[in-house]
Amino acid sequence: VQLVESGGGLVQAGGSLRLSCAASGFSSDDYAIGWVRQAPGKEGEGVSCISSSDGSTYYADSVKGRFTVSTDNAQKTAYLQMNRLKPEDTAVYYCAAVFGSGVSCVKGPPPFGSWGQGTRVTVSS
Repeated sequence: VQLVESGGGLVQAGGSLRLSCAASGFSSDDYAIGWVRQAPGKEGEGVSCISSSDGSTYYADSVKGRFTVSTDNAQKTAYLQMNRLKPEDTAVYYCAAVFGSGVSCVKGPPPFGSWGQGTRVTVSS
């Protein structure tokens, strides 16, 4: 499985970015895919998740109402639309996925088994 992120960059506070995650190397229709961010000096934070199995989504409290996760199954691509960005959103954002029937995001991001290389998001104040 290969996950390739894109779309990171530098943006001013209040601005928007859309991250993309192109997935390849899998054939399962059941998966959960999400975004985990790592800010300097901080622990990784599961930001968002979406499940193809039950349609559930998850958002961390810190991004609820500002970020939206979605997938384009035909293109095998996941997106994270990030609006009203804040300086505290500055981090490296990793796309991650897990495959198998019944994977859900209802209780938060499941243990991910595949990871992308990350894309850096910097929000200036």
